[in-house]
Amino acid sequence: MNFPKIEEDVRVKKLKRPCRKVKMVLDTDTFNEIDDQFALAYSVLCENIDLQAVYAAPFFNCNSTSPENGMEKSYDEIGKIFNLMKVDNIPYYKGSRCYLENENTPVESEAARDLIKRAKEIPDGEILYVGAIGAITNVASAILMEPSIIEKIVVVWLGGHAYFWEDTREFNMYQDIAAARVVFNCGVPLVQMPCMGVVTHLTTTPSELREYLAGKSSIGSYLCDIVCEAIDSYGSNGCFSRVIWDISVPMWIGGRAWDFHEKITQSPIITYEGTYSFSDSRHLIKVIQYVNRDSCITELFNTINKS
Repeated sequence: MNFPKIEEDVRVKKLKRPCRKVKMVLDTDTFNEIDDQFALAYSVLCENIDLQAVYAAPFFNCNSTSPENGMEKSYDEIGKIFNLMKVDNIPYYKGSRCYLENENTPVESEAARDLIKRAKEIPDGEILYVGAIGAITNVASAILMEPSIIEKIVVVWLGGHAYFWEDTREFNMYQDIAAARVVFNCGVPLVQMPCMGVVTHLTTTPSELREYLAGKSSIGSYLCDIVCEAIDSYGSNGCFSRVIWDISVPMWIGGRAWDFHEKITQSPIITYEGTYSFSDSRHLIKVIQYVNRDSCITELFNTINKS
């Protein structure tokens, strides 16, 4: 597969955190856990995000019977969140029904086609931000279907673990390693938000949720309830917190919480064994190394309470 070549100075410039209102699409496995719902609500309400569309991503775990079923359930959950928030002006689309079979063959879907259409419509000099918080099948498929879109988008993905971690068998990445390899190899401007060791800081507790979200709005109460129910299902009788992983992506794109420590580095090589390899010859990406939990969670609650 031949991808357009982006000069490194152009790529690095595009990887700067935006300080203005920007257009974004959100790719989400919304029914997988309870954190995608927070990210979706935040994306709708954030003043610096002009949310253009939402894409349902595939997932396969105890909450689904197959990747396709996970995608369908995610699509329904997007609709549920929009109904709670009385949102009727943002389109949402079904995504891939399976993962990539290899690194050259895309999975056609409404989501992939819509991403291509929106990227191609972006005027020269502007950027469409692609916030991805699930398996990155839809995004990789769109890039394979129309490689030229890498010149119009910046992908911000929650995927993989920190580079010092013993492996990168993280849920979003390990479901579709072929898709991850496409995104990390094609040269698209990419911001990686690692899970273990970085985004694991973004925790909250039932007492915080009940204090700051419950009863403030329909969506706030719903978000509080689904986290508390999830925690209760673990049967914990002691101290317990829950990571709200997915808010990291839209918050980096449009948030006011500036406590993200980040680094420009060579794109790692994703192996099918669930590890990283590194080479100085690789193109550059941005990787997030630290997030300030208090700043981000405070902004999350304040934004949701605007609804």
